[in-house]
Amino acid sequence: MNETATSAPGPFAELAELGERSRRLFEKLAVAPPATEDLRIPDPEDIARTFGDATQRLAADPERVLRQQGLWYLEMADLWRYLGARAAGEEPAPVVPVGRGDRRFADPAWQQLPPFDFVRQAYLLTARRMRALYADLPGLDRAAQRKLDFYLRLYINAIAPSNFLTTNPVALRQAAESEGHSLLRGLGHLLEDLEQGGGRLRIRTTREDLFTLGVDLATTPGKVIYQNELMQLIQYAPATEQVHRRPLLIVPPWINKYYVLDLRPKNSFVRWVVEQGFTVFLISWVNPGPELAHKSFEDYLTEGPLAALDAVREQVGARAGCNILGYCIGGTLVACLLAWMAARGQRRIGAATFLTTMTDFAEPGDLGVFIDEPQLERLERHMAQCGCLDAGYMQTVFSLLRDNDLIWNFVVNNYLLGRRPPPFDILYWNADGTRMPCMMHRFYLRAFYLENRLVEPGGITLLGEPVDLGRITVPSYFLSTREDHIAPWQSTYRGARRFGGPRRFVLGGSGHIAGVVNPPAAGKYGYWTHGRPPPEPEAFLARARRHEGSWWPDWAAWLRRRSGSLVPARDPDSGSLPPLEDAPGSYVRRR
Repeated sequence: MNETATSAPGPFAELAELGERSRRLFEKLAVAPPATEDLRIPDPEDIARTFGDATQRLAADPERVLRQQGLWYLEMADLWRYLGARAAGEEPAPVVPVGRGDRRFADPAWQQLPPFDFVRQAYLLTARRMRALYADLPGLDRAAQRKLDFYLRLYINAIAPSNFLTTNPVALRQAAESEGHSLLRGLGHLLEDLEQGGGRLRIRTTREDLFTLGVDLATTPGKVIYQNELMQLIQYAPATEQVHRRPLLIVPPWINKYYVLDLRPKNSFVRWVVEQGFTVFLISWVNPGPELAHKSFEDYLTEGPLAALDAVREQVGARAGCNILGYCIGGTLVACLLAWMAARGQRRIGAATFLTTMTDFAEPGDLGVFIDEPQLERLERHMAQCGCLDAGYMQTVFSLLRDNDLIWNFVVNNYLLGRRPPPFDILYWNADGTRMPCMMHRFYLRAFYLENRLVEPGGITLLGEPVDLGRITVPSYFLSTREDHIAPWQSTYRGARRFGGPRRFVLGGSGHIAGVVNPPAAGKYGYWTHGRPPPEPEAFLARARRHEGSWWPDWAAWLRRRSGSLVPARDPDSGSLPPLEDAPGSYVRRR
């Protein structure tokens, strides 16, 4: 049924139905059992501390406040003169042009209609002065300033006139054209999202009813050949008559599910790699519940890549060896694996690939805003009560990193315009999150993010061995992306230089997901390479050579040279390990 239709039921019947749904929802919430400690993101107490400290510093520097206030008055005077000129029939240049890529004000009504043109420019002028007022406050260290900038950005984006009905010309026009039905639909969507979230607002970012795993997504043929409590191991069916002798084991992140690497056939990294003549194995992590709260980071190492390597060796034979690829936190685990193997003198890996992987956490970017001692203590208390960290926590954190795109864009679309979000495979995957076991996540946040111990030789001991990234000598390929908000490329670059073996660093365009899931057929984003990367990331970018299109072919050529001769293709049905079920398996379907 077309949602833009204005046929029966009439508006009063719709209002009555929405009112009844609201009543039922609030009654349900009123009798709900007490929850565990409320874990609000962002933390209001931390926001209050941050702005309280900033206010004290501004109070000690009134000249700074008066200077920015004076500049604001002058710019607003320019804006009033601009409006007067427009009213007189002139066509003056706007005081604040629409920024390139700012989709909030892309509709022509924001410029054509004087009241909304004024609101838009007044907002942008005020935002500019607010940022200047709080920028580089004396006495704040880098981490505190980053936190202040982050919270200020959230506030400025939240008060944008595009987010409110009365100051959004597009929403007002839609309401008028639909005779108010768009607003009723928007209220219905708001209630649906509250119902879906059990009283918490769970903003839908895509049409989840239009995707099914194994049918629309994660469709590359394969078999689950091994499983334990933490993972299933998938071996994909060959797409060529011959394959390279050395197989590839993929270790995806367990903060989300693996199928970001196997979305639809046209953008599936896994399918493309199989078509290049590689035998591909992939770990599908379980979505853990409280029963796995005791699982540690060492358990993820033991029951993850170490168990998978044993299964791969049994399936294809010990002589083949194995290459390995880790993505995000999966790459951090692979780095720990290689350092642990180096400490044990094991040579089971021929070459390693790291996709947007942090190993040096000294500069974690905006994620560092959420990681300090007070916030970690609160998070740990919550996880101790629940046994694990709910997937919604990390989803909210990642959405806040790009709040205009992942929050306010859908607030306007879903609630003010009354539209359903369009189907989008990456956003469906993003909403299909996984929980984090308490013990593992506590160690990960403290040892890596808070204390940055992985870069210290012997700073972390795993399975009885102090690990040292400098002892990793296998050839390594590092892919980072320029607009990554989760693993800033400057940090991944510095981390890559701590490895001991030969390294190739490639910088892709776009961000943490789109820059990785970038098939050659799309011809998008481009990438940068440098023959002998210099010590600092800024020097790399200044001297690097830019290439058009996807980084995938560059990586595949690098991997072929380290994957051995061609052998007959390996069918997962014919290996030593009997298949347990078809890919994508059952673990990935657990919500």
